[in-house]
Amino acid sequence: MEISNESIELSVVMPCLNEADTLAVCIQKALKAIAEGGISAEIIVADNGSTDGSQEIAEREGARVVAVKDKGYGNALMGGIEASRGKYVIMGDADDSYDFLEIPKFVEKLREGNDLVQGCRLPGGGGTIIPGAMPFLHRIWGNPMFTFLVRNWFGAPIHDVYCGLRGFTKEHYKRLEQRCTGMEFATEMIIKSSLYQKSLGVKIAEVPITLHPDGRKAHAPHLRTFRDGWRTLRFFLLYSPRWLYGVPGIGLGLIGLLLSLLVYGNVSVGGAVFDAHTLLFASLFIILGYQSLMFGAFTKVFAIGERLMPLDDRSKSLFKVFTLEKGAAVGGVILLVGLFLLGAAIRKWWSVDFGALSYSQTMKWVIPGVTFVALGFQTVLGSFFLSILGMRRK
Repeated sequence: MEISNESIELSVVMPCLNEADTLAVCIQKALKAIAEGGISAEIIVADNGSTDGSQEIAEREGARVVAVKDKGYGNALMGGIEASRGKYVIMGDADDSYDFLEIPKFVEKLREGNDLVQGCRLPGGGGTIIPGAMPFLHRIWGNPMFTFLVRNWFGAPIHDVYCGLRGFTKEHYKRLEQRCTGMEFATEMIIKSSLYQKSLGVKIAEVPITLHPDGRKAHAPHLRTFRDGWRTLRFFLLYSPRWLYGVPGIGLGLIGLLLSLLVYGNVSVGGAVFDAHTLLFASLFIILGYQSLMFGAFTKVFAIGERLMPLDDRSKSLFKVFTLEKGAAVGGVILLVGLFLLGAAIRKWWSVDFGALSYSQTMKWVIPGVTFVALGFQTVLGSFFLSILGMRRK
């Protein structure tokens, strides 16, 4: 009997690419859990171009097959979720590593008002890993490390960032406006949900689950340890301008300032003398640090304008204070200071009829002059660019 759209509470979405070995048992477990839990639900197999008869298996077992032409884990899930009719969605891989009999635990948390319910396979969050279910390196290093980063960088209240068995409300999913079409789809969901906790009051819960060995025999798992590990780290950095640009920028700037103080304070350390050559290094560090901070600002404004990140309180305060005119004025002042220092150096040269100068003393005027001119020029142009990037937000 056909279930009406209005009566469907849950949609179980399974991405599929040649999962003939395990697809049937996954669907059977999901159907059993749904029946025993008295849940009005549908099962969707988002097929990404299988050639092993997975589509026929899914239809035979009572699932609805949604063909997704565009390749990629994220694309498959997007296609399946878009076609879903339930208020809640639970997604999980069709390799029999996730036990779909645990569906009721997720539904219970969703009914309590949570927007995202993340499964946890790791013991730190109460989960269980059956021997042979997770590679040793993933278990003791990769997953814990990335989970640590997502907790500390983005405030995610979870203990297993890579767990693919999770539930969420359809409303919350639409609000996230996910972009990633590959394996980053899952981490994008966690990061965005975590960033929206304060601004939109998103509620995230976690339930412990058991991870079983991959049941596929026809082909190896799609996951590649180092390739996918790098893709995850890259994605984390792209979503964290503070760690990609801010922290390195501040660090470089502080090193440059410290070296400058050593030069102008005539300080020697262990017999080492810091002079004009040191000042060149200091200038380099300061300029690189400032550029890094500017790129961080560009990235943040662009991400907010494109709704990749929420408009947090810190950014709101910055937008209230910063204007194109103020930025250009500050940049102009910095530029004038640099020109003054360069002018003083030229005047010193003129005073000796453009003859030879003391290299050490003159460069202490020229190097900071060049540095201030570069910083001021960048500030003026950067202010215009930030204003352009922020136009969509306004």
